[in-house]
Amino acid sequence: MAEGRDVEELHKLSELYNAVRDDDLNKMGEILRSLPDDAVNWEIPDKGKTALHTAVTYGHKDIVKELVVQMSNEGLRMPDSDGYTALSKAAVLGNWQMVDCMLEKYSGLISIKHSTGNHLPVVMAIDFGQIEMARRLYYWPTPKEDLIPQNNDQEIRDHNGATLFTRAIYTGTLDIALDLIQHCPRLALALDKDDESPILALASMLHSVPSKTQLGFWKQCIYSCMRIPSVPLASNTDQTCLNIPNGEQHQNNQENHQNIISARSRSCAVGVLNFFGITQLYEMKKIHNQYNELLSHMCEVISKSNPQQHKDGLVYSAILQATKYGMFEFVSKMLEKNLELIWVRDGDERNLFMLAVLHRHEKIFNILYSQDMMMDNYLVMFKGILDVGGNNILHMAGMIEHPTRVNQIPGAALQMQRELQWFKAVEKIVDPKDKEKRNINEHFTPQELFTKNHENMMKEGEKWMKNTARSCTVVGALIVTIMFAVTFTIPGGNEQDTGLPIFLKKNSFRVFMISDALSFFLSSTSVLMFLGILTSRYTEDDFLEYLPRQMIIGLFTLFCSIATMMITFASALLIILHEQLRISIPLICLGGVPVILFLWIQFPILKDMIISTYGPSIFDRKRKLKL
Repeated sequence: MAEGRDVEELHKLSELYNAVRDDDLNKMGEILRSLPDDAVNWEIPDKGKTALHTAVTYGHKDIVKELVVQMSNEGLRMPDSDGYTALSKAAVLGNWQMVDCMLEKYSGLISIKHSTGNHLPVVMAIDFGQIEMARRLYYWPTPKEDLIPQNNDQEIRDHNGATLFTRAIYTGTLDIALDLIQHCPRLALALDKDDESPILALASMLHSVPSKTQLGFWKQCIYSCMRIPSVPLASNTDQTCLNIPNGEQHQNNQENHQNIISARSRSCAVGVLNFFGITQLYEMKKIHNQYNELLSHMCEVISKSNPQQHKDGLVYSAILQATKYGMFEFVSKMLEKNLELIWVRDGDERNLFMLAVLHRHEKIFNILYSQDMMMDNYLVMFKGILDVGGNNILHMAGMIEHPTRVNQIPGAALQMQRELQWFKAVEKIVDPKDKEKRNINEHFTPQELFTKNHENMMKEGEKWMKNTARSCTVVGALIVTIMFAVTFTIPGGNEQDTGLPIFLKKNSFRVFMISDALSFFLSSTSVLMFLGILTSRYTEDDFLEYLPRQMIIGLFTLFCSIATMMITFASALLIILHEQLRISIPLICLGGVPVILFLWIQFPILKDMIISTYGPSIFDRKRKLKL
């Protein structure tokens, strides 16, 4: 403090601040030599901080090292006006060299908390996004009693362990989370400084769940073939800073040369792996494995806890949130350990079944619906449950609570079809009286609610269907016209004596006539199918199967007509060129380009429609879900 200092000392302390700020090491030394020995520990007047705080703030590493050598342990412990020690300030700034020199001088600094927030340096580091700094501080070779509560009273008073736990989950630093739960399992149900528990944080991490990761075909194959070795958590201490004696830092030129070559080779290998995305896939699968392991540990804790601990630890909120997000691995493992959680309801009195239907998560519903025979009793009791608005589970199928979930389906028509499939599937499992049950707020039956909420989607689906059918009709009509004209235009001409085609007995001529006829009939069929779509009534039930079936037949026959048209073109070339393969084969290959382009553009739509219309049903009790 500035009290008790004379004017000259105050002036020199001000000069000391300027010298530290300006990174003037020599001037700083001169000023400190002119002051008492313990002046290096003094607080600079009007700044609310020591010279060490100032050096850390401005990032002057050499000055920090010099000051740390001269300061006492009490000086290093001193907080600034904001409550930060010099170590905490360096930690939140992510400067490990400064942190290292302070801990080498006085390792007890790692246990000194923020003077007002009562947070440890490792918690503040991860709070400020300094992930590597937090990992280094956590694995620093000091006892973890500050993070791991020794009794229930401490667990209530001190939130450092739970806060570090939740932040480790949110930042994907799951190695710290795994280590924490192994040292202190009850931290899984402890509340952090924001009154959030680690189990609730785990239920919010969509990017850490395998089912929420969308990969292409090749990436999925690589991901499936990867094997992540099981590494003991203690090995993570390798990530801390290693202090090498000065005598061992000097190596001969040959060793340095070998190290350079080795480093370049490793860098090249890492670059190749990054280019093909292998490194990202490896890290992704490692996170997924750690997530599953952490979830298993938490489920064990929950299975040994009582209902009051579940309530206090936000277990009920966690499983409700996981159901809303569609995290079926989380819900399945939780119910596997404690089936009583199936009775949980949210603030609107909606149970897990209703939430799974409301947010359109068929995998979640299948987990609930495909349990053992004991589940049949639960299902009977759930059928008549209403939420606070008087809505039953069929009303949930008539609502659109999560538009982004619906928008993941390509095309408004397929979205409408999926919504109808959900409604029809739920309709099969409810009691007949629930189909006519009216809610309280709008006084709608489930069917009326569905119609009201899907008016815009139905209009967009009609527009999408008509635009697609209209475009394909033009192509189909063009092919019909061409193939009809080709029938009366024989390549090579006719013989003057008989009037018959010159190449009548050639195999290529037979292929020409058959492919021409097939192309004509297939394109005619596709045009009729698309005309049927254009003239449809467009009722709700038409989107369920009739319109998709018409579109599937139309697109399939149109594709086949284009393919047979190209065969007709190829056979005509062979006839005209007298089957000279050296000339005709390149031309035939070029003729296949339109077929490939059409397949590239239209096949995804055709595939999605076939899977959506004739694929597995939404609710399948016999289907096995792989976790």
